[in-house]
Amino acid sequence: MINSTNSHTILTGDRPTGPLHLGHYVGSLRQRVTLQDRYPQYVLIADLQGLTDNGSNPQKISQNIFEVMADYLAVGIDPAKTTICLQSALPALAELTMLYMNIVTVARVERNPTVKAEIAQKGFSRSLPTGFLVYPISQAADITAFKADRVPVGDDQLPMLEQTNEIVHKMNSLLPNPVLVPCQAMLSSVSRLPGIDGNAKMSKSLGNTLTLSASEDDISKAVHAMYTDPNHLRVSDPGQVEGNVVFTYLDAFHPDQAQVAALKEHYQRGGLGDRQCKQELEACLQALLSPIRERRQQFSADKAALMDILQAGTEKAHEVTQQTLSEVKRGLGLPVMF
Repeated sequence: MINSTNSHTILTGDRPTGPLHLGHYVGSLRQRVTLQDRYPQYVLIADLQGLTDNGSNPQKISQNIFEVMADYLAVGIDPAKTTICLQSALPALAELTMLYMNIVTVARVERNPTVKAEIAQKGFSRSLPTGFLVYPISQAADITAFKADRVPVGDDQLPMLEQTNEIVHKMNSLLPNPVLVPCQAMLSSVSRLPGIDGNAKMSKSLGNTLTLSASEDDISKAVHAMYTDPNHLRVSDPGQVEGNVVFTYLDAFHPDQAQVAALKEHYQRGGLGDRQCKQELEACLQALLSPIRERRQQFSADKAALMDILQAGTEKAHEVTQQTLSEVKRGLGLPVMF
């Protein structure tokens, strides 16, 4: 049954399609580090969802599971506080997905603006994999299986949570007593980080990311190539802050926001060059990523330890998700065999 306590349960996760990047960090990762000291938290490595658009290249997913785990540990996610688990090893998630698919229409999934945008971005057209079309239902299964009522996401994922809550309402209406828990988004202060090329979103598929494992040289090159104000031709010219990727990143990562405000004011009145702004940003990112990169190298070197963490977390998650599945099946009148 639904937990009536005041404590929240957090569910979040990532598709292991490559190393995590700064967009993941500001959108969710650093929030997870804070939340793990306050609430029960599950972090799901969504390898099955990763296959929805990589079905012909499963090695890409399997090879990145431990890369993502190393990123988690390097930023400070603590497996003693946060349960890290693997989606494909939790059969209740797939079974709940199938149950939910029977109460969601194709038209409803196709109306999901996040799905529509990603289909267009990936150029699927009629070659769209069925798994990709229905992955919002799989995501709903993930959230509800853990009875998570708080989900840290970027604002582009809000339609997914809206659809999850529709499924919760519909399924609960079919049960003699409510089992599933509605969820709320937990948006970060920077819910969507633009790509280093100025694109509206940092994305692995667009190749405009800066990974958490980026080298000093990678960081330097990325910052110096960043989009600024194309009309700021001379240092003396007044510059635009809006749409200027360098200042967007300074807002997201600089530890001294009063200094950032002063830089903005100086840039807007003229007399501050792009090079100086980029130097400030590079120093900030080097200081942030250097210790993460070093810790990540240490964690990546011990795959056995990573496997132990993943197995322990997945075993714990298996108990929780199977319990939810059993409650749903009993409510629907289906036999519970295991």
